[in-house]
Amino acid sequence: MRTIVSALAASTILAGAAGAAEIYPLDRATILAKSPFDFKVELDAAHGEADIAVTVNGKPYAEVFGQPAAFVAEETDADGATLGSALILRDLSLAEPGRYTVEVKAGDETKSATWEVYATAEAPRVRNVIFIIGDGLSVAHRTSARIMSRGMTGGKADGRLAMDDLDHMAFIGTSSTHSIATDSANTASAYMTGHKSRVNALGVYADRTPDSLDDPRVETIAEALRRTTNKAIGIVSNSELQDATPAAVVAHTRRRGDKAEITGMFHEVLPEVMLGGGSAYFLNAEVPGSKRKDDKDYIQLFRDAGYAIATTREELAAGTNAGRLLGLFHTGNMDTWLDRNQLGKGTVDKFPDQPGLVEMTAAALDQLSRNEDGFFLMVEAASVDKMSHPMDWERAVLDTIELDHTVALARDFAARNPDTLVVLTGDHTHGLSLIGTIDTEKPGDDMREKLAVYDDAGFPDYVDADGDGYPDSLEVKRPLAIFSSNFPDYYETWGAKLDGPFVPAIQDGDGRYVANEAYKDVPGAVLRTGNLPRDNDTAVHAVDDVVLQASGPGAEAFKGYMEQSDVYKVLADVLALGTDQK
Repeated sequence: MRTIVSALAASTILAGAAGAAEIYPLDRATILAKSPFDFKVELDAAHGEADIAVTVNGKPYAEVFGQPAAFVAEETDADGATLGSALILRDLSLAEPGRYTVEVKAGDETKSATWEVYATAEAPRVRNVIFIIGDGLSVAHRTSARIMSRGMTGGKADGRLAMDDLDHMAFIGTSSTHSIATDSANTASAYMTGHKSRVNALGVYADRTPDSLDDPRVETIAEALRRTTNKAIGIVSNSELQDATPAAVVAHTRRRGDKAEITGMFHEVLPEVMLGGGSAYFLNAEVPGSKRKDDKDYIQLFRDAGYAIATTREELAAGTNAGRLLGLFHTGNMDTWLDRNQLGKGTVDKFPDQPGLVEMTAAALDQLSRNEDGFFLMVEAASVDKMSHPMDWERAVLDTIELDHTVALARDFAARNPDTLVVLTGDHTHGLSLIGTIDTEKPGDDMREKLAVYDDAGFPDYVDADGDGYPDSLEVKRPLAIFSSNFPDYYETWGAKLDGPFVPAIQDGDGRYVANEAYKDVPGAVLRTGNLPRDNDTAVHAVDDVVLQASGPGAEAFKGYMEQSDVYKVLADVLALGTDQK
């Protein structure tokens, strides 16, 4: 969405501005023992190297860290203005668990940070981890999916979702290092590195310099798996593979829009399975549809690395005996379940043979399970978020049902392979609520008066005659009534967007977002004056906690309230990433 891009660009600019003296990793960071990370000290003023004193637990830092940091007399911003001195030490690791207090003094400047360096179990408790992220998954998504998919009678659900029976649960805090608000980059990165980061950042602490690729790095889970195990790595998403959540498995940049560079980062790690969209960033600049600015042909580079390439559902279903699989089914983000399976809208005419999330996950499990040492698989249901931003609720809920079918597949795999941990969570939430139904048969043209709440709400009348878990049609007499707590100016149309994905707001001549008048004449449409700043064209993320559920060995560690960085600690422990298993 355009507003997301502008907001993230703003956060990148802020990250380049001079601020208070800082230490990276930040205070209260949790760091896996022996895991490489970058250490940096930023000072407000210019100092001589000899005038900067850094200690760790009272000792000279070079003695504890084993080497001195590089000294930068004066860092500069994008305009060439000086920002102050800095110390940078790349690829540091700390072998001994414990508390490390770093103290910095330079003239009148002082700063301190305390880190927790933690160990893990000496032997893994699991062979496989299936980590499933519903991007933007909120409680209302789940409730709506259960009612739409299973139905409800007499106040009780007529069936359960697969995710309902994952037997351990926690509430997860999603805030970023610089604000309570969050995006998919810093949230997914916290899951995949154990370090909180800034909005827009992946696998780094966002520092003050303008280069988005030179920020202090932390190890990703893919890198930790490569360093300590022989497990296979898989990534599945119906977004671009370079989008924030799948990129978090491997990437290091404070600007999630560095998609050409992120493609190169995938090539550095070489996950055994990569399935999703985003082929535009694999194609060299001369190929029509490419979004690269160079002559690198990453499809050929991956083929040279031993990957079988699939570009359609049929090719994916054909399977492969190659040890590695790259599936690219769209130049951008893949289409939603509703458009692929019922309406043929979106970009289905251009990409008519896209696999669904369940099919991609099944193919990934088939490929990854051939590795005798096991695997780590991250699966993202991206369209839950991408359809919640424009308040296209039916598309978002149907993709939540598809997500749940993927959870069912993962649970079936785990039932056959009990040494598998299955985790389901969101990376952040949206401010949506299910408040009742819409009584379309109520007389009159005022759709607002057809909104049924409390006792009048009754139950929706979706039908699933073929028993596939999806409603046969969205054109029902009493659909669900779902609304967002935050929105730009837009026309509320009180029903499923059957003509194509919803575009609630567009820019006017002054660059502000106003209600899209394409929906003005929809019968019953009501203009809603937004409560968001006018540079937002869609709803935004909520700060609410997300719900995490898990089942399998180690799942009992997920309980109560946890930060997203705490989730990584559980993964590291059950996988024994603190020990060398090669």
